[in-house]
Amino acid sequence: MKILLTGATGYIGGRLAPRLIEDGHGVRCLVRTPSKLRDVPWRDSIEVAEGDVTEPETLEAAMEGIDVVYYLVHSLGGADFVEVDRRAATNVAKAAKHAGVKRIIYLGGLHPEGELSDHLASRLEVGQVFLDGQVPAAVLQAAIILGSGSASFEMMRYLTERLPAMITPRWVHNRIQPIAVRDVIWYLAQAVHLDDDANRTFDIGGPEVFTYVEMMQRYAKVAGLRRRIIIPVPVLTPKSSAHWVNVVTPVPRSIAAPLIESVIHEVVTEEHDLADQVGEPPWGPTGYEEAVSLALERIKRGEVTTRWSGASTAGAPSDPLPSDPDWTGGSIYHDERQLDCDAGSDVLWEVVEGIGGDRGWYSFPLAWSVRGWMDRLVGGVGLRRGRRNPNRLFVGEALDFWRVEELDRCHLLRLRAEMKVPGRAWLEFRVEPGADDASGSTLHQLATFVPTGLAGHVYWWAVWPFHGIVFGGMLRNIAKSAERHRASMKAA
Repeated sequence: MKILLTGATGYIGGRLAPRLIEDGHGVRCLVRTPSKLRDVPWRDSIEVAEGDVTEPETLEAAMEGIDVVYYLVHSLGGADFVEVDRRAATNVAKAAKHAGVKRIIYLGGLHPEGELSDHLASRLEVGQVFLDGQVPAAVLQAAIILGSGSASFEMMRYLTERLPAMITPRWVHNRIQPIAVRDVIWYLAQAVHLDDDANRTFDIGGPEVFTYVEMMQRYAKVAGLRRRIIIPVPVLTPKSSAHWVNVVTPVPRSIAAPLIESVIHEVVTEEHDLADQVGEPPWGPTGYEEAVSLALERIKRGEVTTRWSGASTAGAPSDPLPSDPDWTGGSIYHDERQLDCDAGSDVLWEVVEGIGGDRGWYSFPLAWSVRGWMDRLVGGVGLRRGRRNPNRLFVGEALDFWRVEELDRCHLLRLRAEMKVPGRAWLEFRVEPGADDASGSTLHQLATFVPTGLAGHVYWWAVWPFHGIVFGGMLRNIAKSAERHRASMKAA
C-alpha cells in the first residue's frame, strides 16, 4: 500500500517506518523538518513531504495517492495543546476524506471510565475525531510502552535504579497492563490488513497485569538489583510526583506530568480483538521481564534506535542559526575561538562528536551541572537527557540540553540550545585539517546568542565574564583529549 506516516521523527514513528518498508509498503513521511530524517538508515527507502498537520494546505499534497495514514502525533506541552491536537486531527480527517484515503490508524492511550486528565482526555478526543470522520479509522489504545528509549520505561528505570528506598503515592498500587514496544509496532503494522469497513477502537496490551510497585520490583530483579523498599503515602499528588520524577530521572516535568496522569488510574485492556483479526506477533506476546531484558540489552550495546527525547520539545526554539543581524533587529552576540591541535582531524573529530552525555563538556563540570539543575527547576529539559549513542550523533536528536541542528561528519557540529534562556543560543564546532593532517588540525568554536528583550542582553553580559573559563576551557580540553588519544594510539 501507499502509506503516509506522520510522527516519523518520534519514538514510535521512527521504529514503525522501517517495519512498513520491510513489509513492502511505499512510505511517505510528513515532517516539519526534513533534515531530521537525513541520517536515518532507511532514508533512501522513503519519500519525504515537508509540512505540518496543523496546516491544511500542506496535507493535500502529502496525501496524494495515499491509501493509509498513520497518525502518530501528540502534544505533551504548551498551554493550548488540547486545541492544537483537536485542530490537527480535524485537518487530517478532512484531508484524508478529500484525498480518498482508505484508512486512518492512530495510536492513543488506554483510559478508564470517568473523569480524565487533560492529556488523556485530549488523546481520547483525537481518536474520536477520527472515528466520527468519513474515513474508517483504527484507534489502537495502549498503556505503558516498554522499550529502550521510551519515556515511561526511562522514568521507571531511573526511579528503580537510583532509589533503593522510596516513598510513593498510593496510585502505585493501581493495576497497569504494559506492552513491549516491538508488540506495539507489530500491531500498528498489521492494522493495515483490517476489513475495509472496520471503524473502532482496539485495546492492545501485554500478557500480564501488574501494579506499578510490582513493575519496579520486577525491574529490579531483571536488572540484578536488590528488592526495593517502597512505602506508599497519601500526601503525594500527581503534581508533586512529577516534580520528584523531574529531580530523579532524565524525564523533565513537562513530560513526566502527563505520563503520571496516565497511570494514576487502572488501565487494563477490556478486549483483545485486534490480535483475533490480524494475529499475534510471530514471537508470541512479549512478557514483562523479556521486554525489560531486551530494552536493557539495547541500552548496554548503545543500540537505542529511537528515544523519547528525539521528539521536538514543546516551546523550544526551532529557528535556524541567523546569519543576518536584521533577523533580530540588529543584536547578535558571538564568542568565537580557535586552537591548533597536534592530533589529526579524524582524531579531533572523534572527541568533538563524542561530547556531552557521560563524557561531559570538557570544562568546569560544576558550572555545567548547576546550569542543568537551574534549567530543570524552571521547567526546562536540563542536562540529563544525555545522548542516544555514546560515539555518534544524528541531526535532530537531543544532546543534553542541546539539539543537533547540523552535522557534517568530520567537519561541522552545530547545536541549538533547548535550555530556558531569554533568547536563542547555538554552539558550533568546526574541525579543519592542517597541512599535515596526520599530526595536526584546527578546532574552531563559535557560541552565538540572539537576545530577546532587555532580559536577553542582561543575561549575555551577566555570563560573559565566565566565557573564558567555560568556552576557553572547553576548547583547550577537547584539543588535549584528542592529543592524548593520538599518543595512546601511537603507543599501542
